Amino acid sequence: MNSEKITKGVLLVASFLILIITCGMILSLVSGSIPVFNEFGFKFIISTAWNPTEDKENYGALPFIAGTVITSLLALIICLPMAFSTSLFIGEYFRGKWYSKALGTMVDLLAGIPSIVYGLWGFYVLRPFIVDLGLSSQGYGIFTSGLILAIMIIPYATSISTEIITMVPNDLKEAAYSLGATRFEVIKSVVVPSARSGIFASYILAFGRALGETMAVTMLIGNTNIIPTGLFDTGNTMASVIANQFGEAEGLKLSALIAIGLLLFLITGLINAIGKFIIKKFA
Repeated sequence: MNSEKITKGVLLVASFLILIITCGMILSLVSGSIPVFNEFGFKFIISTAWNPTEDKENYGALPFIAGTVITSLLALIICLPMAFSTSLFIGEYFRGKWYSKALGTMVDLLAGIPSIVYGLWGFYVLRPFIVDLGLSSQGYGIFTSGLILAIMIIPYATSISTEIITMVPNDLKEAAYSLGATRFEVIKSVVVPSARSGIFASYILAFGRALGETMAVTMLIGNTNIIPTGLFDTGNTMASVIANQFGEAEGLKLSALIAIGLLLFLITGLINAIGKFIIKKFA
């Protein structure tokens, strides 16, 4: 057997293994969710109830879906201008300068820091700061969680966007400069249009990371099973309620938590699918 056949065989096995693992995850989540959907039907998705009392059990996922979407969108809104500006600073305006390289190294370092470290920093620094500003009496809530998520995903989105921006061919930029274009015009008319699909993809990936974040949010959101009505209200996310309650869950409650995990899986997959569609549409 020659090396080409061996390589093809290894690639085929690896590809099918990924497919099998993914299908196994979906099947296990679906099978674990069946009891709660048999009990409550699809009302589970839109219900705000969460009562684990024996013989009075009633579960609904809507508060956690709302908390997840609100905190992640807030993080993305904060992330967009900061990540875009920093990536242009590193990848275009001051590309090759020592301070740009130092900033790029710092961004890469921050992108790799475990989320629990961000959570600890948020708990001991950000939360008291929110209290001192008088925005929240205890510093917990949707805004604090969204802010720490933004701080987490900014380096992630910046790092990917910078790589995309640096890949824009110099020939295109030099052609624009030869026609008398300014630096701003080159960035506006050449760099950003050429890199827009990759930049957009970086924000989709960052949003996906925010959706599934667990520990940092758990430490700061307040962990109340209600739909927040304001940015400084406490709440819960899909990932944080699973992390908080999975260890002690059994029976119908365990099925409810698995169903929430399934919904999070589907939401993340939907976001990625929408992102890919937009990238193909406007690339």
